[in-house]
Amino acid sequence: MSSKEEKMSIARHRDHASYPAVSNELSGSDGGQCSRTAIWRACQVPSFAGIGLWVLLSIPMANAKEIDRPEIEQIIREYILQNPEIVEEALRELQSRAEEADAKARSAVIATEQQALFQSEGDIVLGNPDGDVTLVEFFDFNCGYCKRAAPDLDTLISNDPKLRVVLKDFPILGEQSVAAAKIGLAVKRLEGDAAAGEFHKRLIASQGRADGPRALDLVQELGIDRQRVQAEAASKEVEAIIGSNLALARRLGLTGTPTFIVGDQVIEGAVGEGPLKEAIQTVRQ
Repeated sequence: MSSKEEKMSIARHRDHASYPAVSNELSGSDGGQCSRTAIWRACQVPSFAGIGLWVLLSIPMANAKEIDRPEIEQIIREYILQNPEIVEEALRELQSRAEEADAKARSAVIATEQQALFQSEGDIVLGNPDGDVTLVEFFDFNCGYCKRAAPDLDTLISNDPKLRVVLKDFPILGEQSVAAAKIGLAVKRLEGDAAAGEFHKRLIASQGRADGPRALDLVQELGIDRQRVQAEAASKEVEAIIGSNLALARRLGLTGTPTFIVGDQVIEGAVGEGPLKEAIQTVRQ
């Protein structure tokens, strides 16, 4: 694995079953991280089966009929023990093919979901609203890796006057995340991008668990009408925005936060400023 791939595999919050997810804030644990160990275990069975099939097919048909199951199993076992490097090669190839298939599938969805991804009225827009490149982030206010990535976004926006950033609420870490997301979306609908951007910046940088009451306290600190925002947060329109974001994430096969999309690239995890900047430059070429 290259150094670039190592960076791109940084841990991120995941929910592999369904999006109304577990309550799980980053605090030193893996937070639902998809580790290399998990990938290894998931791939062992199909890889060994494939190796066994290859060995079996290499046996001349005339002789194959004369070999019983125990003998075949022994041949496979001995071959693997004598050539253990093929297991690692098979795993790498299997993972590479899976990643390639996922990338193609996601690119196809991105191509058909341009409006929902980049031009949805419900999303917060930061940076240059007429920028030449749009960077989308799917985030959760209670995701520790999203908190880690926030300063990188601030730096990119500050250093790139042509960058447009779209923030998509993707509250997968429990009902508290959903409640906080609704407040943020209500601020956007009532007060616009500037106020919503400041709300987002402060809440994502805060310590502890983000929830409805805490988000409303921040609304009040910003001098925005608390009751008006609370009423808007309970509206069908706000509920529809979250539902639309979750459905879009499912179509894209997204399972965690933060996830960034720029051009037709999907970048998973708090990868740092460098890889995001490189992806933006690639779109401009």
